[in-house]
Amino acid sequence: MAVKTIESLGDLRGKRVLVRSDFNVPLDGSTITDDGRIRAALPTIKTLIDGGAKVILVAHLGRPKGEPDPKFSLAPVAARLSELLGKNVALATDLVGDSAKSTVAALGDGDVALLENVRFDARETSKVDSEREELAAELAALADAYVSDGFGVVHRKQASVYDIAKQLPSATGLLVLKEVESLRKATDNPARPYVVVLGGSKVSDKLGVISNLLDKADRLLIGGGMAFTFLAAQGHSVGKSLLEADQIDTVKGYLETAAAKGVEIVLPVDVVVAPEFKADAPATVVAADAIPDDQMGLDIGPDSQKLFAEKLSDAKTIVWNGPAGVFEFDAFAGGTRAIAQGIIDATKNGGFSVVGGGDSAAAVRILGFDEAGFSHISTGGGASLEFLEGKELPGIAVLES
Repeated sequence: MAVKTIESLGDLRGKRVLVRSDFNVPLDGSTITDDGRIRAALPTIKTLIDGGAKVILVAHLGRPKGEPDPKFSLAPVAARLSELLGKNVALATDLVGDSAKSTVAALGDGDVALLENVRFDARETSKVDSEREELAAELAALADAYVSDGFGVVHRKQASVYDIAKQLPSATGLLVLKEVESLRKATDNPARPYVVVLGGSKVSDKLGVISNLLDKADRLLIGGGMAFTFLAAQGHSVGKSLLEADQIDTVKGYLETAAAKGVEIVLPVDVVVAPEFKADAPATVVAADAIPDDQMGLDIGPDSQKLFAEKLSDAKTIVWNGPAGVFEFDAFAGGTRAIAQGIIDATKNGGFSVVGGGDSAAAVRILGFDEAGFSHISTGGGASLEFLEGKELPGIAVLES
């Protein structure tokens, strides 16, 4: 089904348009350390400004306990947005109270306001439908139309994501539209070979994805902490490496299913190990089937890096979700760096690549890669994972016509 676009809302000049954005950015005190999600929101905001709308942004930051908490204020976001847009973004000091109402009332055509953190109100994430609907109604009273542009939250049934779309004329923002189109391209009749790279710490986080992709992918490349549960399922000792022992039987089943379906599962052949989880821990390379009992694997090794790059080289569709190692520590960043470069090379060669948000997207930026080298970098880790699992995303389904 098609989602409704901004064009479907008609002429927005002078109209108040509430936009659900994803500004859940990492902070060091009050300093934003990665503004990728803010920059990703700019095309929709600028489109509405150019159309003469009065733009009202609503977003969350961090995990406040359903009440105001100064350390989760959106003030740093308002400041950064003002810089990026080249115009003042007024920050309301509350969500639906007197400040929000007066800030919205003061907007002229093409002006932008940001409401304070939506998760300062416990009704936003309530499991009680009537409580979410009540907050959605109070938000809807501030606006004439609603645009959903926070892909990182579309898998949540929350007041500012789901319930409000039922109370106002609603549409999909440019970011969410791009996310959905890119992920559908990577999952619906993908060009082949279709290669999926999975990493991150836990197999349990990716069970649904692996199960779904065993019917679709040609190759699964497994790195990160989750690789050690696969190695253990093959009977290898993994030392002090991250291991989900309760998932070993499930993983054995995946290996058998993959073999039966002709899906190639590629595991590390060597591992960078250290005696402890520290940036300056002494790193050594060992074979994947010979990890010492007193060592933990923190990255895939150089032979694995070459193997993964080779398995990516002819890919026509690539989805990457999860780093290959502890990329934040330079000694254990080589695997993630090699995967990123391998994907860039395959993309240059005519492949279509999607980086599935979360830690993978952060790694691309932290390791200094040009984001333009990938076809699409998702802004939503959890949402892109659930999309890859084949789940319905409530914040998308409510916008379909």
